[in-house]
Amino acid sequence: MTDTSAPFLTPAGPRRPGERALTALGLAAPADNPADSSPHVFPDGGSWRSEIPSVEGPEALAIVLKESLRLDVPVHRVSQGSGVWMLSDAEITEMAEACADRGIELCLFTGPRGTWDIGASSRTASGGAGLRARGHDALAGCVEDALRAAELGVQCLLVADEGVLWTLHRLRERGLLPSDTTLKVSALIGPVNPASVSVYERLGADSVNVPSDLTAAHFTEIRRVSGVPLDLYIEAPDDLGGYVRMYEAAELIRRAAPLYFKFGLSKAPGIYPYGAHLRDAALDTARERVRRGRLVLDLLARHGADGGMSPLGSRLPGPLNRFSLKD
Repeated sequence: MTDTSAPFLTPAGPRRPGERALTALGLAAPADNPADSSPHVFPDGGSWRSEIPSVEGPEALAIVLKESLRLDVPVHRVSQGSGVWMLSDAEITEMAEACADRGIELCLFTGPRGTWDIGASSRTASGGAGLRARGHDALAGCVEDALRAAELGVQCLLVADEGVLWTLHRLRERGLLPSDTTLKVSALIGPVNPASVSVYERLGADSVNVPSDLTAAHFTEIRRVSGVPLDLYIEAPDDLGGYVRMYEAAELIRRAAPLYFKFGLSKAPGIYPYGAHLRDAALDTARERVRRGRLVLDLLARHGADGGMSPLGSRLPGPLNRFSLKD
């Protein structure tokens, strides 16, 4: 028989949504299995970090920085989706300096890819080669973007192609990119099983954006073979499914740590590749992404699960498994 005399006592660990009220009705969720919990953390001891995506230029970044202070939203990383090639040197420098002042990692997308070249296969029903870099020239464009961004102070590069990832990792290992450059795999090619996550880690990924529709069990399976930080849209844009997983936030930390929460935005217009003709949408959505982050953080706090965040300014992933460069 269920004891309902004190149904609202605080449980020992983070509680689940509605847990105490449902327990009072005899509808308690099954107990957590400790074997499902991720054994991994960031090198600073944290379980999760935060990211504001789709910050397409200095104006949008200024909005994010202002709103994150106003709403007290900690930000570890901001990322941009249009690409290095869509920003001037002055714009990149302004963004890099503004992020450095706040101890925030700036991540810019590399090069021509997928639908932004003359290839038609990515526009077919099958999606063809997706957003990968087609041919030597596209690969070279990605490398050019990476080198240019690094010279201007950008420390994180976003990639959507396995060959680009491996090439940039080799450049990093040879000192042609700074050794503390981090490489982030885009959600556009995010892997969906433990073996593929492990491959991206070994190719040089320092964080991997997995699709937002993976189940809790999928995360546990991944964490049995790889400790690479995962990026996950807690709210995904519509072209990535539009999923909203706020109420799963605490469980996602438990299963998937170390984890970057990406505060995306559903029901929002596409802004890639960004230009002044999309200015209002870019600034409005940047502001709302920060507010969505505040909602997630408030929810975690209500559930007693807001601990374990990496210190602000943390950015490196710690030791990871790599393919040998001699192979």
